[in-house]
Amino acid sequence: MPKKKTIFDFLNMRNKEKITYLVTYDYHSAQRAEEAGIEMILVGDSVGMSIYGYNGTVPVTMDQVVDHAETVRRGAPNVFIIGDMPFGSYQLTVEEAVANAVRFHKEAGVDAIKLEGGVRVAKYIKAIVEAGMNVMGHIGLTPQSSGQLGGFKAQGQTAENAIKVIEDALAVEAAGAFALLVEAVPPEVTEIIAKRLKIPVLSIGGGPYCDGQLLLDIDLLGRGTIFSPKFVKVFVPQAIKQLLAENSLMKYPPDCSELDLAKITRRAFVEYVREVKEGAFPDPEKHCYKMFEGELKKLEEKLAKKDAEKFREIL
Repeated sequence: MPKKKTIFDFLNMRNKEKITYLVTYDYHSAQRAEEAGIEMILVGDSVGMSIYGYNGTVPVTMDQVVDHAETVRRGAPNVFIIGDMPFGSYQLTVEEAVANAVRFHKEAGVDAIKLEGGVRVAKYIKAIVEAGMNVMGHIGLTPQSSGQLGGFKAQGQTAENAIKVIEDALAVEAAGAFALLVEAVPPEVTEIIAKRLKIPVLSIGGGPYCDGQLLLDIDLLGRGTIFSPKFVKVFVPQAIKQLLAENSLMKYPPDCSELDLAKITRRAFVEYVREVKEGAFPDPEKHCYKMFEGELKKLEEKLAKKDAEKFREIL
């Protein structure tokens, strides 16, 4: 039985070994994830779109995510599990944010919680950490506030917007988060963040130049038929191919009588883990967003200027 990793294990993995991170919502998928060697599970508020059929994550309630997190904990007792704080559970008052984080831990047994936002949620992160709980930050494309971002769009594609993303990352770290998730941001920007922060930086659509990767189980299994983001890879075809080959069933016509969904799911998760660990996923050309032409140079110039100003302040 694998030993559950801690925040210190993840910190030690930084710059050495990629962290494997998966979104799932149910007992059986959590079991397959643990069997496959997934190190971190997020019970995301994306359950609203993936399971309940909502148009976004905003309608999701604490009751819903806590129930799913409790189920996932039973399925994967030896995996580090993170509960996703839904919209409205932490934006009103610091006291309510801490109370809802406590509820996640007491009722679902999570190891940490995740909040969306950077500078604007730093005070909530700080309060939850000071109350004795682990927090992961989430910046870039933040679905709960997608209306302010113009929809589900990549962030950090201009120098000006990239600076804001980087400032959010720094604020999350300063508030005491143990790790940071960067969503739908060009890999050049994520790389800058990963180099400037001292905590693990994980990516979902943020490119390979960081400390780990996240995908939704329904996406890597090819179950999300309505919309598939650019950063998604479906691992089922190669999972089936590997299972057939390993069982000496690679013949024509193939004999699939020994295959079932549990085996295919587990193997798809195994293939995901392998590709993340080896650095084969994500592919910068296939799965990543690009900065607009000329914006990377502008960003580098802006950062150099800001760094010089900070150095002068120290002197």
